[in-house]
Amino acid sequence: MPSTDHLLAPAKLTRSLRVVGVRRDGYHLLEAEMATIDLADELEIEDGGDGLEIVDEVAWVRGDGQAADRRGLVPGAVPLGQENLVVRALSIVGRRARVRLLKRVPAGAGLGGGSSDAAAVLRWAGALDPAVAARLGADVPFCVVGGRALVTGIGEVVEPLAFEAFTAVLLTPALAVSTLEVYRAWDELGGPAGENGNDLEPAALAVEPRLVWWGDLVAAVAGERPRLAGSGGTWYLERDPNLASHLAGELERAVRAERAQGVVVVAASTAHL
Repeated sequence: MPSTDHLLAPAKLTRSLRVVGVRRDGYHLLEAEMATIDLADELEIEDGGDGLEIVDEVAWVRGDGQAADRRGLVPGAVPLGQENLVVRALSIVGRRARVRLLKRVPAGAGLGGGSSDAAAVLRWAGALDPAVAARLGADVPFCVVGGRALVTGIGEVVEPLAFEAFTAVLLTPALAVSTLEVYRAWDELGGPAGENGNDLEPAALAVEPRLVWWGDLVAAVAGERPRLAGSGGTWYLERDPNLASHLAGELERAVRAERAQGVVVVAASTAHL
């Protein structure tokens, strides 16, 4: 009888990101602090089986009329087939499995959901080589290790840092942001330095200017400018755990007042892998 394993694939929060160079092959060199948070996908893996089932708990719903256009709401979609990182991870490690993927981390949110799903497969298969993980994406090596770390190179160098407890309130509008397009825009803009600890923020806002409206909403509710997580599109603020749930509730009420659909608001804390 085939064995079945149940795995968690935690999201990652990029707390700071500096682009420190560009290789001749076009890959960008980073210095970033990343941390695992307790917002997580779940994977059910049946060894030797076949097929990928996705249950998307945060599938975005398109609004209608002028409000939807003004807010820029679009339906998010988890890639299928060979574009899915779970499928690619299984292929790289040469394993067959039936996978049921429960998505709780929004796609295209800059929270490494797909990368963490792939990393969970690599851990399951015992494939912990960062060079293998890097073939799947720049965030995958960190997601294999988890915790809190300084990430350098093109993402393949992961230096663990001491655990630091914090709680972040995250708001993710239904705007999937392409990491590839953000890096391309960063190059076209002349390599700007981000004012809020994230060099990719100006490029992400250039690629998806509708993010600005949502950042302004968070700032109006919280009284503080939020940060963009990685290449976008999640805005976040770190808060004392006792205050985080209150801010999350205030943001949810503000989102409902705007009649916006598909917006994910969550308070998430650091977690050990």
